[in-house]
Amino acid sequence: MTTPPPHPDPAPTADAAEQDAAEPATAEPDASAAPTEDRSGGRSMPAPALEARLVVDRGAFSLDLPLTAASGEVVALLGPNGAGKTTALRALAGLTRLTGGHLRLDGALLEDPAARVCVPTERRPVGVVFQDYLLFPHMSALDNVAFGLRAHGQAKSEARALAYEWLERVGLADLARSRPRALSGGQAQRVALARALAPRPRLLLLDEPMAALDARTRLEVRTTLRRHLAAFEAVAVLVTHDPLDAMVLADRLVVLEDGRPVQEGAPADIARHPRSDYIARLVGLNLFRGTATGHDVALDAGPSLAVADAADGPVFAAFPPAAVTVHRARPDTSARNQWPVTVVGMERHGDQVRLDLSGPLRLTADLTPAAVADLGLHEGSEVWAAVKASQTRAYPA
Repeated sequence: MTTPPPHPDPAPTADAAEQDAAEPATAEPDASAAPTEDRSGGRSMPAPALEARLVVDRGAFSLDLPLTAASGEVVALLGPNGAGKTTALRALAGLTRLTGGHLRLDGALLEDPAARVCVPTERRPVGVVFQDYLLFPHMSALDNVAFGLRAHGQAKSEARALAYEWLERVGLADLARSRPRALSGGQAQRVALARALAPRPRLLLLDEPMAALDARTRLEVRTTLRRHLAAFEAVAVLVTHDPLDAMVLADRLVVLEDGRPVQEGAPADIARHPRSDYIARLVGLNLFRGTATGHDVALDAGPSLAVADAADGPVFAAFPPAAVTVHRARPDTSARNQWPVTVVGMERHGDQVRLDLSGPLRLTADLTPAAVADLGLHEGSEVWAAVKASQTRAYPA
């Protein structure tokens, strides 16, 4: 892996409690990866390119994350602050030692504490794009990109020629001689991406790659990054807090909370069927859990809810904030779900106003500014909320 320039370690956080007391022991990769067995036909199938169980125990915080990925797949680790995303990324890079589990890449064993195997960071075929880019300030953009190639043994002239090709790919050939201080945030991010990709890593790690960019630059860089990830033939793992980055860039999401995976799947599936309050808030849904009997769900905490989908047994019930209508008096409508509520919060949400409503259920509702004005709403307003059963979905818990 390309070694980043020296820099002070960030202040420890729950999500980055990964300061190591000892240097990793050096061990040779184990190239004897057995193929997996296809249960359906009995024929041998290739093992996933990345196959790991990342266990990191730091006392107050612990991570236990099974993680697999195929070549060409982009996996996003998504979760709140302190969930363990950065710890997982550092463990994959070898910057944080595993205390349990294992890590295999392309069949080679990179780390297994029980077997006393730990391939050091600089010998792993891994590229990293850090949140703050970590470009060498005394080097040009060209030499920053060439650095990883030189570290892998390529001659200076060959490394610089390949580095220039990569700068052309990311649209920065005209800035090849520029130093990082002369680059914008978006340009620096693209140089960091080119530096990570130039040595052709088998695992690309991206740590909040757009967190430091303004909204307009994020849009441009997201488009560039999406194009390069689509062409990347190995495994890419993206850490992000931004659901839009995850939805646009990743083939599969793994949602972490408190160091454990709580949901995994295609972005569209997770958006439609969230399984935790964090995911529901992230994708903009009111989410409840209960027990269904036909089209009625007896909620675990609250009243019954009429839903569109017939089911039996434990379910999640969900509806978007836009499905909630707000009335000054109890509405005379066909909506089967109606509750008296109090407005406890109001904030702009795009071109809407999002209301935080407290009552038998805690709800969010999206109204236009004109509707808020017509209803004379303010914090403390006592109103009625209604949701049609046809706009409420239920799915197995």
